[in-house]
Amino acid sequence: MVVTMVEGQIEPSREADLLAAYRATIAGGLGEQLIETFLLHEDGSPRWRIVTVWRSRADLEELRGSGVTPPAMMIFRAAGVDQPRLSIFEVAEQASQ
Repeated sequence: MVVTMVEGQIEPSREADLLAAYRATIAGGLGEQLIETFLLHEDGSPRWRIVTVWRSRADLEELRGSGVTPPAMMIFRAAGVDQPRLSIFEVAEQASQ
């Protein structure tokens, strides 16, 4: 399992654009490659993040190698962030309830 985090700073006047783009992107479902995704807003800050849990590193690499711009990047671009920051994390341990 792999987790990606895409983040950027959104002008308050563009927050509605970010929300609309995120909702439109997930409206059709997540597909088989993703387990879940979260849109996070840092309290009191213009910083937003999209955290996505992928089934496997291979699924992530397949998308990255396809030439298609990843949806999280497109969501941030729709809100005026040209170069959102991407981080990739391997899940070392997991717990859930």
